[in-house]
Amino acid sequence: MQADVVNNVMSGRDTLVLFPTGKGKSLCFQLPALCMPGTAVVVSPLVALMRDQVEELKELGVAAGALWSEQAPEEAAEVRRRLRAGEMKLLYVTPERVAAGGLQSMLGPDGLSLIAVDEAHCISFWGNNFRKDYLALGRLKEMYPGVPIVALTATADPHTQKDIVKLLNIAGAEVYVDSFDRKNISYEILPRSNPRAQLLDFLKRHEGESGIVYCLSRKKVEETVEWLNENGVRAKHYHARLDPAVKAANQDAFRLEEGLCLVATVAFGMGINKPNVRYVAHLDLPSSIESYYQETGRAGRDGLPSEAFMVFGMQDIVQRGRMIEEGDASDQVKRIERAKLNALVGICETTACRRQAILGHFGEQHPGNCGNCDTCTKPIETWDGSDAAIKALAAIYRTGERFGVGHVIDVLIGKTTDKTKRFGHVDLAVFGAGKEFNAASWQSIYRQLLALNLIRVEHDEFGAMKLQESAAAVFKKERSVTLRRDRSVARGTKRSVEASNYSSRSGLSADDREVFEVLRQERLAIAKELGVAPYVIFPDTTLIAFATSRPSTLDEMLEISGVGPTKLERYGARFLEALEVALR
Repeated sequence: MQADVVNNVMSGRDTLVLFPTGKGKSLCFQLPALCMPGTAVVVSPLVALMRDQVEELKELGVAAGALWSEQAPEEAAEVRRRLRAGEMKLLYVTPERVAAGGLQSMLGPDGLSLIAVDEAHCISFWGNNFRKDYLALGRLKEMYPGVPIVALTATADPHTQKDIVKLLNIAGAEVYVDSFDRKNISYEILPRSNPRAQLLDFLKRHEGESGIVYCLSRKKVEETVEWLNENGVRAKHYHARLDPAVKAANQDAFRLEEGLCLVATVAFGMGINKPNVRYVAHLDLPSSIESYYQETGRAGRDGLPSEAFMVFGMQDIVQRGRMIEEGDASDQVKRIERAKLNALVGICETTACRRQAILGHFGEQHPGNCGNCDTCTKPIETWDGSDAAIKALAAIYRTGERFGVGHVIDVLIGKTTDKTKRFGHVDLAVFGAGKEFNAASWQSIYRQLLALNLIRVEHDEFGAMKLQESAAAVFKKERSVTLRRDRSVARGTKRSVEASNYSSRSGLSADDREVFEVLRQERLAIAKELGVAPYVIFPDTTLIAFATSRPSTLDEMLEISGVGPTKLERYGARFLEALEVALR
């Protein structure tokens, strides 16, 4: 499909590209840019991402540069000089810079070849990363009418797709949609029990690998990174309010080093270019399926096996709902946000294949039984929860629909507290009526009743639970309630680290794994010497090919995917030497 996109762009037609992360969206504008006369302008939302991509292109021998507001004056002057001389094929800019106009005056005699809008979903209110400065890009068609525009995104439901076309004024654009299925990513979503213990067990499967842990608040990011370092996980943190120098240093560390865990808010990650992120974990519920898909999609860009892990609980759903209600958005946007949250909760609570549910949200059919998500590898047990639901709903009703989940559970399990005595709830018929389940089980039941829209939580009444109209059918036994039986994951029941580590998942034998590690260390040494990210030298996929095919000459090395004449000349001898050492 890439070839079709490239041909369409080179024919001068507007194009919308919806490919999942790792399917080569960048090539869809980079290749035409090299073949067409003039300079291609690439609009990117993040300076760090622009610098990353320019660095990678330069390593490949491509004339590329970037312009942004806080750039060193001498660096910006050199980029402008090369532009005017017609020496640059790709120029990366931020949206506010391109919307300001004046691009033509900076370019050489051949002018603009094309305009690429990366992360195009940022232009849509419906999208999960709306950026106000992207709206100004709607003027590009008017400013440069003869220049083809190619918009690219890895996450856009049908509504967002329509928004992108409308707001960029590319109504006649050819639309290319590839499968959103990231087959190499396994999905696991667990009900929250002991989140730190659950996270640590997960991270032990990824020793020596790079990954991201997402938290909702800055405070939780800082507490989590401190706790991980105390427990033997090398971690750094990132959030919007972090000191700029520390933020830049931590981002660079993640880019340049191996085996680092970055704990972050959603301020980190859009367009991240590191291909060997092996895991993404969520300690809090994202805002939507789009956000979840985009954030988990930062794992495994190189196509090698990677994992997405999340824990969630009723409090997540309540907190996200409160954030929507207390936000400044219009009623229309709030309705959209509530619908998106409900869809994500549905994915969390599903007993069917998670991959099927995620892809279905993007309008893509999947037969299920993917074999690479937790609900397929460890099927969820369900049970008839109708009687339990009636007790749970009755406890809300009998206590006057005025109390939060903790107090109502105390009433159900017959726990005498100051509060249950003060409000006379110890005298209710429902007091102690639910002793057959413990508090954790009732938490699970109430979480699922919330997901089933049988109850709601009133945020402006201190989290009081209320009955929805649909609850009446349950009371009357006109509607049965099927619930999932949450797995209780005890410490020590995790998969063994040896069986789960990345080298094993990549299909490497023990001997090949040793060779791969030697090559990885050589790559890191070269990267440090040059001050570039290791994956810029060679991606993991190429190192795995070296480790398994074991080339002994430069000609043999050139046959391996990821090795071109430029890289062969720069690094070939070093890696042949490293292979020789590893095989002694």
